[in-house]
Amino acid sequence: MERTSVVAGPTQMPALLGGTPALAEPARVGRPNTVGRARFLERLNGALDRGVLSNGGPLVREFEQRVAELAGVRYAVATCNATAALQLAVRATGLTGEVIVPAFTFPATAHAVAWTGLTPVFCDVDPHTGTLDLGHAESLIGPRTSAILGVHTFGRPHGLDALQQLADGYGLRLLFDAAHALGCTWGGRAVGGFGDAEVFSFHATKFVHSFEGGALVTDDPQLARRAAAMANFGYDEDGRPEHLGINAKMSEASAAMGLTSLDHLEEFRAHNRTLHERYSAGLAGLPGVTVLPFNEQERNNYQYAVLHVDADGLGLTRDELDLALRADNVVTRRYFHPGLHQAAPYRGGPRLPHTESLADRCLVLPTGTATSAHDAERIAFAVHRVAAHAAAVAGALGAVPAAA
Repeated sequence: MERTSVVAGPTQMPALLGGTPALAEPARVGRPNTVGRARFLERLNGALDRGVLSNGGPLVREFEQRVAELAGVRYAVATCNATAALQLAVRATGLTGEVIVPAFTFPATAHAVAWTGLTPVFCDVDPHTGTLDLGHAESLIGPRTSAILGVHTFGRPHGLDALQQLADGYGLRLLFDAAHALGCTWGGRAVGGFGDAEVFSFHATKFVHSFEGGALVTDDPQLARRAAAMANFGYDEDGRPEHLGINAKMSEASAAMGLTSLDHLEEFRAHNRTLHERYSAGLAGLPGVTVLPFNEQERNNYQYAVLHVDADGLGLTRDELDLALRADNVVTRRYFHPGLHQAAPYRGGPRLPHTESLADRCLVLPTGTATSAHDAERIAFAVHRVAAHAAAVAGALGAVPAAA
């Protein structure tokens, strides 16, 4: 449903300064896609009728098959969430010691390594793509390094062949946190088949979701078998505890939602692409604001509409723009702030300049079916309106108490 708003001229004050909010109701990053309710309930009722709600029921098996097909791999192990899938990837590949991880990522990437008793070694990122800086990654490889864990930041894979060559050259395992990249490609190949294994997220904020959920995908049959066993308390196919395991199984209810969401994947992709086009067109030429593009030679899911904010060009910092937009009912996200090397569980290591710069400049705009094309146009208008009154906005924000 489109949000109604008062049509405003370009000279009207932003809401922070007393103007009418650009949107009548809040548009937020991460609102779930909730189409297909009738089909979801049909699937859920089928599970209730069968009396199979967990432990690898038919809906989970179907979901795994469809995810594997989408990822272009032979195996998918569905899990209760993506963090558990990352932990399984670490354990099932037998990693030890240290794992090189980008600092510009969601905390779960590094937490999954640390929770399994290993040490995440934080790597800086490319200042343009936000993905692992290959030169810095190579400089971090030492005698305790067992793997590199890359991230397809904002669903924009980059440099995967070179990263594989680096891992192979040092005899390291290569894993990918592909939480943002379901349905995307690199070099024409589907994300999912790179490295030893990749992990997707199906959290409610993702464009394809299962309420909560994740999946480890791979072409390695032994890795898939170990991961599947470890996700079910370590039991093998004969019901014997073969591995040290956890309970990471996906439920039939989550699989029902996941399957229904997959049914609408192309609809979600097309909608997000329209939003990205509206943002790109609406913000083109605005000093200090760049809409991060997608590589149109690849297949993209267009979920993350990312702004890079240059404070010198805009006259406002990213954080000031974020606060000002909230008054206009535009609720953005400051991914990924701060860089994990500066987060409480990990701080104390060396500075990572590219990570720190991106963490201070990136702002993600609302996407998904809860945001209409008209909303995207109004959000772009709100950014322009704030920019036009940058000095007054900065002054107003400077007068706000720090605790506000």
